Amino acid sequence: MSEPRAASGAALPQDPTSAAWPDAAVIARLANALFQAPPNQAPPSSTNAPLGAQGIPLAPQTPITTPAPTVTTSAAPWVPGNPSAGPPDLPPTTIPSVVPTPSVTAPQPPSQSSLPPGLELPQPGSSPGAIGPQAIDLQAIDLQGAPQFNLGDAVYFAPPDRRALDAAPGRGAAGDEPAAYFLSEAPFASHHAPQPPTPQSARPPSATPTGSGDPTPLDAVPTQNYFLNADATPQPPRPDVGKPSADFAVMAPNLRPVLTPAFGGGAHPFDPHAIKRDFPILQTRVHGKRLVWLDNAATTQKPQAVIDRLSQYYTHENSNIHRAAHELAARSTDAFEAAREKVRRFLGAPSPRDIIFVRGATEGINLVAQAWGRRNIGEGDEIVVSWLEHHANIVPWQQLCAEKGARLRVAPVDDHGQIILEEYEKLLGPRTKLVSMTQVSNALGTIVPVTEITAIAHRHGACVLIDGAQSVSHMPVDVQAIGCDFFVFSGHKLFAPTGIGAVYGKESVLAQMPPWQGGGNMIADVTFEKTLYQGPPDRFEAGTANIADAVGLGAAIDYLQGIGMEVISRYEHELHGYATERMLGVPGLKMIGTAKDKASVLSFVLDGHDPVDVGKALDQDGIAVRAGHHCAQPILRRFGLEATVRPSLAFYNTCEDVDALVAALKRLQSGAPRGRVG
Repeated sequence: MSEPRAASGAALPQDPTSAAWPDAAVIARLANALFQAPPNQAPPSSTNAPLGAQGIPLAPQTPITTPAPTVTTSAAPWVPGNPSAGPPDLPPTTIPSVVPTPSVTAPQPPSQSSLPPGLELPQPGSSPGAIGPQAIDLQAIDLQGAPQFNLGDAVYFAPPDRRALDAAPGRGAAGDEPAAYFLSEAPFASHHAPQPPTPQSARPPSATPTGSGDPTPLDAVPTQNYFLNADATPQPPRPDVGKPSADFAVMAPNLRPVLTPAFGGGAHPFDPHAIKRDFPILQTRVHGKRLVWLDNAATTQKPQAVIDRLSQYYTHENSNIHRAAHELAARSTDAFEAAREKVRRFLGAPSPRDIIFVRGATEGINLVAQAWGRRNIGEGDEIVVSWLEHHANIVPWQQLCAEKGARLRVAPVDDHGQIILEEYEKLLGPRTKLVSMTQVSNALGTIVPVTEITAIAHRHGACVLIDGAQSVSHMPVDVQAIGCDFFVFSGHKLFAPTGIGAVYGKESVLAQMPPWQGGGNMIADVTFEKTLYQGPPDRFEAGTANIADAVGLGAAIDYLQGIGMEVISRYEHELHGYATERMLGVPGLKMIGTAKDKASVLSFVLDGHDPVDVGKALDQDGIAVRAGHHCAQPILRRFGLEATVRPSLAFYNTCEDVDALVAALKRLQSGAPRGRVG
């Protein structure tokens, strides 16, 4: 072993009396040698100052070789910048079908799967029991005699290195910017590590007012919403927050909701102001004012994570899917099928084969009307909808009834905008084939008890379709718990791109449905004599899919699940109550739709003002709302109206947004000039 040497190269003297430790003089000389100037540099002024024995710790005689520290990224495993975690779009091998009551934790890295054989051309008989291609027959589909094809759930390709993909154009090195606020702006984000799921029995987050005073527990606020307290455990007596001034759920006006996680969970606080910074368009200005986006029932804005994912797809993965042998086709196929798996998990569906990609909820309803309805609805049969429906859940059924000689029946609502369940059940009978209802009214915000609606329909032998366009962004959804046969939603109302949505269908129901449209992708074999179809979901996805926007939908779901739908629903419930209470203080304002269970929507009319004029006036203050009939004319006419003003909330809205709306309405009502600052 070589002797230790000083910076100059001279050997350092050793103490012959000890084999392990030098004496104080040796230590002093060692310290002086270590602090000498490097070659060709001037020595510091204190280099030759003597060091006392107590000035430095004792050290072993043999020098200790310390390896260079490993550089680690501060991002969570799924964030760009940690390629070892694998591609963010690959589905995990084990995924819970029900989202637990969350601590707000970063998503876990997905697992990777290897390329299975037979991707491009599935072979008959490869998966006994799978739904396979079928001979063309508009009158009947013979599942027994048709060859079977294995569409497979596995991911086909796992790229070995995502560094190039993770470096989005214009954003610097991979990992420079996090995909979501809670990985960078929350306290201690740089030390964040994945946390285990919070048990269902854990207490929910508590609401904290931003002003002075003691925190008010979230549980103190009245909650009639079935999806908030279904699994709640008994709690001790809670403080009284005051009697609501309306006949539906509101909260005390001095409570400004900002949720924080339960103590000890290790999760980041839910901060809507930080979330707002994840959405670039919310930083823009309109007519010189900061944009206040309160038109979320029409469409939602997109987080930077979704925008970046679309850019990454077009930069590194763009190709058609399923049929090519080259690398980009494999990447594109992986991303597309991973998005399907994310939708499955988000809805709690049993299998990705139950998920059909469509353009949106409207196309999804039309697909069911044409593929299922034309086969199962006959003359004299009945379809039941409600007064709350969007036109998209009325017109396709009217068209089908006109074609088949069937009858459309309508479940009534009370003066609060709630479906009268007793009257609904009276409509059902032996000729009822389908019940098709919304989960949340787009015009009133009423939350419909779809689990009860479905159970009643099934008792009468009817299938059930649930329109989830207005629900999926505001509350957890579990299609198996609901029990519905079909569930449809639009991606653009879920912070994803436009032009993409999904249909969930029970496997046993989809198996008996003929295709709606013909073309590529949905076929297994074509001759001039006959055509064999693929099994679901491919049978219903004719032509080139909207691959990029499906991938964007998957990114939006990642973003939402990183926060937690339970957390989002609780925060929005508080914010909705705050907004309701504040708006009731505007002179001449009347709320339309006062059901005790509501989400997002705050429709109103203002004395002396046309709704469209109110919308235009708010726009001049930078506040975006919808004014009109909202493609739901029947329910507005039920209340004697042709139009309302419709603000609608999302989880990036804040009490300041509500305050800006209320201040603008008060100025408008008083005739004062517009003057919102900022």
